[in-house]
Amino acid sequence: MGKKVKKKQRIRKRAGKKKKRKKKPYVVSKFYKIENGKLVRLRKFCPVCGPGVFLAEHSDRWACGRCGYTEWKTVKATAVT
Repeated sequence: MGKKVKKKQRIRKRAGKKKKRKKKPYVVSKFYKIENGKLVRLRKFCPVCGPGVFLAEHSDRWACGRCGYTEWKTVKATAVT
């Protein structure tokens, strides 16, 4: 192989590589709180999957990452005067 072909192969190899993103550790303590010696769950359970699977809270909805169930938050209508 000639120099041009080898150079093209090096460039092609390098172009496809992306930077790896560091993953954040999964923190379970965000989902629970202890009040008066009792455990309180801070998030809703998925009605389809059952207890043990929490719904993820977004700005406009709650969503289950396991089955795809979505509950929309109600938007309060503001009166225009």
